[in-house]
Amino acid sequence: MPSDVTPLSRWRDHHSTQMALGPLSILIRKLLSHSMLSTADQEAIAALPHKIKQLPPGGSILREGDQAVICPVLLSGFAYRQKVASDGGRQIVALKLPGDALDLQSLYLQKADHDVRMLTAAELALVPLAAIEQLTTTRPAVARAVLIDILIESSISREWLLNIGRRNALARLAHLLCELHDRVNDIATEMSANFEVPLTQEQLADLLGLTPVHVNRMIRQLEKMGAIGRPSRSLTILHFPNLAKISNFSSAYLHRNNISRV
Repeated sequence: MPSDVTPLSRWRDHHSTQMALGPLSILIRKLLSHSMLSTADQEAIAALPHKIKQLPPGGSILREGDQAVICPVLLSGFAYRQKVASDGGRQIVALKLPGDALDLQSLYLQKADHDVRMLTAAELALVPLAAIEQLTTTRPAVARAVLIDILIESSISREWLLNIGRRNALARLAHLLCELHDRVNDIATEMSANFEVPLTQEQLADLLGLTPVHVNRMIRQLEKMGAIGRPSRSLTILHFPNLAKISNFSSAYLHRNNISRV
């Protein structure tokens, strides 16, 4: 792997300076990427009760039909949401990165309508939903940040639907990689052009609505164009402008400038 490539699965290790407020400071950084929070608001989030849990790749934290009582916050590693069809076919419907709260929906919905599993080995902070609900009731700025986070995830879901339904296979893959590039840089302390993406061809197929064979062909094509590398089982983003051109990528749906309206 090139020395200037940041492994996404070890994102938190490269940003230990952000842990001054404890494990939940990574959640605070995520919320600050789109919302204004006072020092008191940030300290209140950091003080939320939580337990630390380690899960292996493939580990489950939420199953469809569950009535959740905790909201896991991803401290390190990657997770994904999935829906499973009656014939056993899987569709990955969301990717979750360090700093993401994995189940804010259960603040308002009684039962989960999807599964949440770990893509890589992961560390989680398990926060009681009741504590988050109490915090959002007493601190309007935190409630607004939580709502914006949920709305942005919905916006990403709409873009994924367009990606699968209307873009060709090469553009689908390039667009996904562009999104990951921008989402990681939004919460990183230092901008980085190159990233390791820990997704297998089978997982990319389940995410993009393609077959693993088709995904392999698209990966080889992007490699030939110099946009990505494959030093190991994971992909590495090498040239973001190439990927953005291939997919006609616009980050508008990520609402990265939302904070300027506050």
